Amino acid sequence: MDFLKKHYEKVLLGVVFVGLAVAAAFLPVKISSEKQKLEDLRTTLTHRTVKPLTNQDFTVAEDALKRVATPAFVDFSSTNRLFNPMSWQQTRDGKLLRQDKAGPSAATVTNLTPLYLRLSFDAVNVSPDGTAKYGIGVQKEASPNAGQRTKRQTYMKVGDKNEIFTLSAVNGPPDNPTNVVLTFNDTDKQVALSKDQPFKRVDGYMADIRYEPEKQFWPARRVGSSLVMNGETYNIVAITQNEVVLSAKSNQKKWTIKSNVAP
Repeated sequence: MDFLKKHYEKVLLGVVFVGLAVAAAFLPVKISSEKQKLEDLRTTLTHRTVKPLTNQDFTVAEDALKRVATPAFVDFSSTNRLFNPMSWQQTRDGKLLRQDKAGPSAATVTNLTPLYLRLSFDAVNVSPDGTAKYGIGVQKEASPNAGQRTKRQTYMKVGDKNEIFTLSAVNGPPDNPTNVVLTFNDTDKQVALSKDQPFKRVDGYMADIRYEPEKQFWPARRVGSSLVMNGETYNIVAITQNEVVLSAKSNQKKWTIKSNVAP
């Protein structure tokens, strides 16, 4: 007892040193154990066993992809008036009409008549010196000049040229040929005319046009004619076998009236 009383501090210090030595010796084992636990946990989380997928229904997703692949069409012109409001026009009798029910949009082509270029071999004129000239009848039904819409006679010798054709050749005796050959200046196409075989081709059309909102009817209108619809003047600038093109006199805006009438 006297020893412990005299040396208890040394004994206590020795016990502490022994405890520290044991702790120092156990620490690597503890660290290694903790590392293994952490590695096991990481392996469990990153290498999780995945169950095989069962048959899945992807119908909804596939339908959605098909809808996305098809571009949506939004009509902002004919049915939607939020971005394209339709204007209204007042007629001369005070009625209000939608824009598509007034003016050229409401006009209709009720008839189309073809206009022909007609050519005929009519006569032979032999001068005293023996030069032969051949009478060719020309009728330009589509001409803006009313005087050219009726048949007129022109006398030409071989090689002569006018604004339409050239007299290229004469077949048969010069004073009584079987036919004459004409070459068109615009196409270089050749035609043979005899006294019993004239020629014609379509050179234009004239149209009958009706404007129902004002009960207007314009028959036999040609290119260059004017129409007044709802107080606005329109000029006919073109007529084809299936449409009439109008131009507003005020702003030169073009309007096309389609026709379902066969000429």
